[in-house]
Amino acid sequence: MYLLLCLPKCSSVLKLPRDCGLCFLMIHRGCLLVRQSFFHNNPSSFVDLGGGVMGCRGFHSSFRGTQSGLSLNIDVSTTMIVKPGPVIDFLLANQKVDHPDKIDWQKAKRALKNLRIKTTPANSEFKIVGLSERNCNEQMFPLRRRNGDTTETVEITVYDYFVKNRGIELRYSGNLPCINAGRPKRPTYFPVELCTLVPLQRYTKALSTMQRTSLVEKSRQKPHERMSTLNDALKRSNYDADPMLKACGIQIAQNFTQIEGRVLPAPKLKAGNGEEFFARNGRWNIARKKLIRTSSVKRWSVVNFSARCDLRGLVQDLKRVATGMGLEYEDPHTVIEESPSLRRAPVARRVEEMFAQIKAKLPGAPLFLLCLLPERKNCEVYGPWKKKCLADFGIVTQCLAPQRVNDQYLSNLLLKINAKLGGLNTLLQIEAARAIPIVGKVPTIILGMDVSHGQPGQSDRPSIAAVVSSREWPLISKYRATVHTQSPKQEMMASLFKPRGTEDDGLIRESLIDFYTSSGKRKPDQVIIFRDGVSESQFTQVINIELEQIIEACKCLDDKWEPKFTVIVAQKNHHTRFFQTNSPENVPPGTVVDKQVCHPKNFDFYMCAHAGMI
Repeated sequence: MYLLLCLPKCSSVLKLPRDCGLCFLMIHRGCLLVRQSFFHNNPSSFVDLGGGVMGCRGFHSSFRGTQSGLSLNIDVSTTMIVKPGPVIDFLLANQKVDHPDKIDWQKAKRALKNLRIKTTPANSEFKIVGLSERNCNEQMFPLRRRNGDTTETVEITVYDYFVKNRGIELRYSGNLPCINAGRPKRPTYFPVELCTLVPLQRYTKALSTMQRTSLVEKSRQKPHERMSTLNDALKRSNYDADPMLKACGIQIAQNFTQIEGRVLPAPKLKAGNGEEFFARNGRWNIARKKLIRTSSVKRWSVVNFSARCDLRGLVQDLKRVATGMGLEYEDPHTVIEESPSLRRAPVARRVEEMFAQIKAKLPGAPLFLLCLLPERKNCEVYGPWKKKCLADFGIVTQCLAPQRVNDQYLSNLLLKINAKLGGLNTLLQIEAARAIPIVGKVPTIILGMDVSHGQPGQSDRPSIAAVVSSREWPLISKYRATVHTQSPKQEMMASLFKPRGTEDDGLIRESLIDFYTSSGKRKPDQVIIFRDGVSESQFTQVINIELEQIIEACKCLDDKWEPKFTVIVAQKNHHTRFFQTNSPENVPPGTVVDKQVCHPKNFDFYMCAHAGMI
């Protein structure tokens, strides 16, 4: 028995999208609204992420139609906000400097644009449009003042106006740019020390790796803590007292919906030595087990970007664990150390210098590079190094940060290396026995499709469309991947079918041909598509745009070929949460809920496939 964060209620009105939105705006007035989540100015809900950014905990609430009727879905939600307070404090924290003289004002201009401020002593609120071109004690503006019966206009600096005309002492703003909160042709300048950022302003730029890590760690809640938080929020909201909800005929129950779920058994895996093993709490331990199909690691080297460790011992431990898993590892051709003088050099230069050493010390291009990084989570070398190796030279790489390295860590590392070099780690037991219903009997290709977009503030970055496809049927554990770029922020894939004359240059053609050649020259009679990252409003587009392209790609190869298609959309970013009754733990991995709280018309279900992190 499980509890779901959808709250049932009786209503005489079932079609309520506009009215319900208005109701919740009335209930949650005076707060920050982000889609269907609400965030109040409560300091106890703030967590400092560093860099002048804070996490703000609030609540998601929305009406949903379910098989049980109209339900209210509530959940804890978190967004990023700018840390309120003096503008100068935000800039110092944002740029990680300790004095206003060290601020990069071009970066500051981008960071401050469109933020709202209050100015002293008037306590008026304005929106920042930019910064002044000159410092406060040099920036002139026309001041109109009375001279007897006439009005004259004089040029005066912003600094002199506030100090001499307004009698306000300015301690440090004289040598800093002013905040411009006016219009393009009529600027309004304020000294920076008189400006304070107002609360509850969304921070929409990309977070650093450290900020993302901090946000995840500080946003975690154990199941019983989350349930208690939501119970309190429901009581404080007092929905039933709202006159607009009453007018809509809506009453909201005060308890979570109780539903029944079932737990699917964990699949049994098969290792290379024929051994079969089960999962424990959603995890499979591969230690001391042979891999199904191992790769030989030849012509490889180690590169070290200033990581401190026993390199000789690390390589020996890696070879020892690899031998136990059935992998053949030659000794590395060489170990290339980064020059200490480059540790503080720009990232691009560090990568170029490392490749210069690789070309000088190796007789030819390596097949594999093991790269040691100095930091585990926020190493700036990682991205440029991966791009150089994979995109520019096609060299397989594996990065690691050698802190707390043990046999379990090395086993997990070798699973990645073996897969990257074309090996196969494990199989499903029913896959090896060709006992998977339908899929194991009829040639079937499984496609996984997703589109990734640039981070906030990178709207000009192209989106990346990726397709992974199964190969070597009847296996379903062996995949290949292809990627294409497309227009920024475009969610529907545009490169699945790309006709060029009589040929097709799309992603699906490559996958279908690879399946055919790797599966005994069999065409798939069934195509199962897993699509990630689309909302319910985009389901029709997936069918009309993407599925249509896949069908065209099949016809381009053989116009008489008509496989069957199944499209499965996986949605992870939802706010439905399950709890076990009378237990503080997460629901067990494999939990499935397919009634009561599911969509009233769509064929959908909820699956908690993994063990919870907390």
